[in-house]
Amino acid sequence: MTLKNIIHIGFLSMLIFSCKRSVLDIEIGEIKITTDYINLDSSIYNSNNNELIKNHQFFKKNITDIYSYQLGYVLQIGNISDTAFIRSIAQYKKDPGIKKIENRIKEKFNNLEKHKLLITDGLKHLKYHFPNGKIPKTIVFMNSLLQSNAFCTENEIGIGLDRYLGKETDVIKELPNEPFYDWIKEGMDVQYLERDALCSWIITHYLEEDHGTLAESIVRWGKIIYLTEASFPNFEKNIIIRYSIEDYNWAIKNELTFWKYLVDKKLLFKNSDLDKANMLKEAPFTIGLPDVSPDRFAQFLGWQMVRNYMNKNKITLEQLIAIPYNNILQEYEITD
Repeated sequence: MTLKNIIHIGFLSMLIFSCKRSVLDIEIGEIKITTDYINLDSSIYNSNNNELIKNHQFFKKNITDIYSYQLGYVLQIGNISDTAFIRSIAQYKKDPGIKKIENRIKEKFNNLEKHKLLITDGLKHLKYHFPNGKIPKTIVFMNSLLQSNAFCTENEIGIGLDRYLGKETDVIKELPNEPFYDWIKEGMDVQYLERDALCSWIITHYLEEDHGTLAESIVRWGKIIYLTEASFPNFEKNIIIRYSIEDYNWAIKNELTFWKYLVDKKLLFKNSDLDKANMLKEAPFTIGLPDVSPDRFAQFLGWQMVRNYMNKNKITLEQLIAIPYNNILQEYEITD
């Protein structure tokens, strides 16, 4: 083989590779972000009185919204004097149920560095795709007393570590079956922690709420999940959609069946809150499908629609956000 042929073959290989390269295949080495991390749970539970007062003043000033949520909604002590605050925290620490949860959090999350690194990595990926996009100033780890997984304020992400202890942890197994159904306990898995943090931020700050048809909601959720995938391109796909491997495989096999179901029932262009809840919200399964189906199947379908569109159209994620839902819907195709 001549040198000329080798060069031609090499050039052809590079051309094929460049054509097939995914928009999600990026390098983030030069991306800089300035996001701080605070372990609010440890600060509250493991500080002496002097440290508590100092931290109390700092948190009120620097993570106002999340700290107000923690004191007012989770601990239910509200904005009180420093003396009353110390007494309330002392009572909180004495509670045997809370002690047990705190011990399990300490055991499970004795080192948060790997979670910080993964979240930071996800934020850098998001920043690459959205150079002017909003990035959280602070990530706050907390004990939500089982109230929330991950949620966002204007500038922070709060992560309830207690919601990621795992279904086999004694404090989770001992929870009452109502309202903590088995399918809810199944979702209390640490493998979803970073995914939930970024997904909640994307929902809050990157995609506007829609009040239109089911089809519009499906595509909106597809964009949300695709941006989450863009934040963690190396995560397993079932983690991105928050499915078990079995549920993810079931969804892949039944995508066409679900699409036909929506078309046959003429659901796509209905503006029904009940239909949206049945198709998009967390539940033991997707209403209208067999009870072996995963929940939120319409989110999965929207994700596949957006992935299909992005594979056909070489556009940026910033451009994707502005693409009308019907453009994505019209290009969607699936074969048996």
